[in-house]
Amino acid sequence: MTRVLRAHLAEFSEGADGRVFYGVRGGELPNITYRRAWRKARKDAFTADQFASPLAERPYDLRHACVSTWLNAGVPATQVAEWAGHSVEVLLKTYAKCISGQDEVARRRISAALDTGDCSW
Repeated sequence: MTRVLRAHLAEFSEGADGRVFYGVRGGELPNITYRRAWRKARKDAFTADQFASPLAERPYDLRHACVSTWLNAGVPATQVAEWAGHSVEVLLKTYAKCISGQDEVARRRISAALDTGDCSW
């Protein structure tokens, strides 16, 4: 991907406002351009069943997948909120339902903290 982006910049340079991809007259690319490219990329990358599903239907869905993955990986909500540009309140309101499977890990951490006598909380 780095090679592709460098080749793009060598051919087109960056836009006046620092954008890597920009419209014919500068500024933002039209949404229809993104949608067409995204649809083609999904069709090329996915099986027919995946393409027909809502999986990564919009580029924005990748943001949700990323934030959900960070939370499920155990990254603290405060850090995820900072990376995602959210407040912790908005992050948890939006993504708390996506967090799953962390019960056992949390119990092990509590047990380890109690076993070591680390009761700073």
